[in-house]
Amino acid sequence: MRGFLLRGEKTGQSKPCPYNQKRKKYHDKYLKLLMYFLFILFTLTGIFSFPFVSDAKLYIDITNPERRIPIAISPLAGPLGREIAQVVSADLNYTGFFILLKEEGFTELPHQDFNRENWLPAGVLCVLKGTVSLIGDELEAEARLFDVETGDNLLGKKYKAPKNLLRSLAHSIADDVYKEITGVHGVFRTQLAFITEAGGAKDINLADWDGERPRPVGLAEKMLLGPRWSREKGARALVYSAERKRRWGIYKLDLDTMKERLLFMRPGTNLAGDMSENGEILFSSSFGGNPDIYLLGQAGGIKKITNSGTIEVSPSFSPDGGRIVFVSNRGGSPQIYIMDSNGYNISRISFSGGYNTSPSWSPDGERVAFVGRYQGRNQIFTVRTDGSELLLLTSMGNNEEPAFSRDGKLIVFTSDRDGKKAVYMMRGNGEGQRRISPAGVKSYGPRWSTN
Repeated sequence: MRGFLLRGEKTGQSKPCPYNQKRKKYHDKYLKLLMYFLFILFTLTGIFSFPFVSDAKLYIDITNPERRIPIAISPLAGPLGREIAQVVSADLNYTGFFILLKEEGFTELPHQDFNRENWLPAGVLCVLKGTVSLIGDELEAEARLFDVETGDNLLGKKYKAPKNLLRSLAHSIADDVYKEITGVHGVFRTQLAFITEAGGAKDINLADWDGERPRPVGLAEKMLLGPRWSREKGARALVYSAERKRRWGIYKLDLDTMKERLLFMRPGTNLAGDMSENGEILFSSSFGGNPDIYLLGQAGGIKKITNSGTIEVSPSFSPDGGRIVFVSNRGGSPQIYIMDSNGYNISRISFSGGYNTSPSWSPDGERVAFVGRYQGRNQIFTVRTDGSELLLLTSMGNNEEPAFSRDGKLIVFTSDRDGKKAVYMMRGNGEGQRRISPAGVKSYGPRWSTN
């Protein structure tokens, strides 16, 4: 601005005209007022924004797996308080983002008030304490999360649940702690659905995120495939394929009412794929000849997506609904492909090995997990959607049917490494692999709830 005002001097004028002198006077006065205003504005902004910066403090950047936060989970004071704390500890520990202080290192009893001075020598950054009471068959708990560095109370919340849902109550506490520390929701309130087989009958089981509390939905099928969770907001429903009276149908089960509805049945094999947020369902069907991919609308109309004359199966929507990942043998062997949701712009993303199947999107839409034949066995890989950065995640036994958790940090899958098919879980980088389905029960086809 000063250059503009003194432009006449720079061109060699020794005596600016009176108009320029007057204009310079007013502009200088305006500039001083402007600088004063900006000074006040920045000062006030600094003052009033400081508490918000503090409130938004995150202890873990979950994109950086190298950093882990030391935390203490104290037993809640009261009946069943230790059991609740054990579930919370197990939840947080499995994520790989926390270092849990062992109880022998605690310097406060559960019923004592939090005192940061007691925890500073232990080196933890956060402490969870609380109380629980049992009134009849009803649990009432209060949990508080403290910042040891500042002494601030980061979280204070009350919870209620029937006694037999103790684990659900504890999962809710763990999820709130995880959210407070990382800034994102965890998976501890989510559910798993998977197929179990006993005596020739197949059923869908629902379980907590960690495989605990499995309970059948009540199907008794000879042939059952799927299941897939509804993505519709607020909906609790499963879509699956079953063969009844020698005909394959696609069914939807409302988990709130336990009412089943037949969505599609034609001659041939009809296999449910995935459901969009508006209730449209991708599926593969051979009713027209070779298996192709179709879209089933809410009103029941169908739209053919592929028409290559080859086998096209296992379709799944990308998180934004704009693309579809699927399996095709159009290149001579089963491989993973991606296309736009209208069937155009098809590109292959698996290039290693001659047999790749069962693709599953990561929630951020950047990677796909799939099954590939490697050294004579089926193993789980992930790859970027452009075909780069192929990662091998499993090596023991045969491993199939991967599915990401809603936050993309965990993967469930089927494995026969112990001799019988069972559902396993691992972190997104392949660490922490463990069986989570009931021992001795053939289990497979796991899928994570999206709500």
